[in-house]
Amino acid sequence: MSQKAKVRQHGWVRPEGLTQVVRAAIALPVVALSPLEEKVVAEIEGRSDELVEIVSTLIAFDTTARGENEPARQEAELQEYLRGRLVKAGAEVELFEPDPAALDGHPLYPPGLGFAGRPQLVARFPGSGEGRSLVFNGHIDVVSAEPRDRWASDPFRPKVRDGKLYGRGSCDMKGGVGAMVLAAEVLAARGILLGDLLVTTNTDEESSGAGGLALVLHGVKADAGIVTEPTGHEIWVACRGTSYGVITVPGRPGHAELAQPDWREGGAVNAIEKAQFVFDAIRALREAWAARPDLRHPRLSLPDVVPTIISAGEWAVTYPADCRITVAALYGPAQTDDEGWGLEVEQEVTDWIVRSTAAADSWLAENPPRIDWLPTRVMSMEIPETEPIVGITLEATADVGRPGRLSGLDSWYDGATLTRMGGIPAVAYGPPGIDSQGMSTAHAIDEHVPVDGLVACAQALAVAAMRFLGVRSPI
Repeated sequence: MSQKAKVRQHGWVRPEGLTQVVRAAIALPVVALSPLEEKVVAEIEGRSDELVEIVSTLIAFDTTARGENEPARQEAELQEYLRGRLVKAGAEVELFEPDPAALDGHPLYPPGLGFAGRPQLVARFPGSGEGRSLVFNGHIDVVSAEPRDRWASDPFRPKVRDGKLYGRGSCDMKGGVGAMVLAAEVLAARGILLGDLLVTTNTDEESSGAGGLALVLHGVKADAGIVTEPTGHEIWVACRGTSYGVITVPGRPGHAELAQPDWREGGAVNAIEKAQFVFDAIRALREAWAARPDLRHPRLSLPDVVPTIISAGEWAVTYPADCRITVAALYGPAQTDDEGWGLEVEQEVTDWIVRSTAAADSWLAENPPRIDWLPTRVMSMEIPETEPIVGITLEATADVGRPGRLSGLDSWYDGATLTRMGGIPAVAYGPPGIDSQGMSTAHAIDEHVPVDGLVACAQALAVAAMRFLGVRSPI
């Protein structure tokens, strides 16, 4: 269809996938809101109290991320609440509890994880069948609110103070879920979309990635996706992946209160002290990676290895038999295979630590550390900036008064699963929460989200959906 035909049919012109910088370079006019878009934006502004009510309701459901073998919390109640709203708005809605057997063996699925009482939600607002399809996605689980006594108010009884909505999950990411739900409801009520709009919500993003995996394996498909993580109105087009390993540094037990001969003569060896050589090796690996131009990414931090847990010792007066260090290996798209996994990074870390510690210490040269990489891991992701959803989302947020920029997440999120496994090029876009300097109210005590940021997010989501899916000309 020609651009002139698009103007006649839809009432707007969209050179697909072009960022503002590219548009300026080829002398295209800056996109402003169409009259229909202005009406939608104004309606969302007028329903700001309702948006706060939606997000507050979501916060009040305790959906704290699961620990091992923990029973369901209020995931089903929350999903039923959303189902009721979306059905009332005209969506076809499915709730399903994934079959663990279908996920078994996948790196995003922790072995033995069950879904009883933890359903996933897929809602579809059918368009007229003439446009592309778009999926809004968000996770409903939140991190622990402990220590709760340090909060200014109950983390599950949301309150608005000074223009900010407080409560666990307000920022990460029930605020974004509420914004995408209201945006979808406003668009559905007008019946203007040409393409199908999907709304999906899943469990288990904070603890694994199993919920997003379940959606993809269940058959969720779309031409593009927007994950409403708290991006601060930036558009994430990349994220790092993570592998988790346990480094076991060997020692030799012996009486801690007695002088010990050299280890070659049978003396005890302190595994805690030998672990220092592992930390030295990790620091040297960071420096080596930092010196490699091929590992620099314009939107992500350098790769890293971060020690997160350490344990050692059996008795207060005994040299520890070993020291165990859990590490997270964080890597960018350049270090991954075609599916985003970092198996080569794992091997590089293993080889580097064994080689470096052997060169630095005679005991470790003959008794090298062992690294066991855990089966659960998350992948990295990057989508081309030329994908239509990238430029459309960038322009939509600017046109509602929240100019953003392309960015990335140093951690991982469900957009990687949609993109890598589902074939759905997905960006993240959402209200304030995690900025490019790493400052965040997500996971923090007194977590909050600005109410005006929620409203602007819902407005930008609605405009982006209209532009990506196409709209019928108003009568």
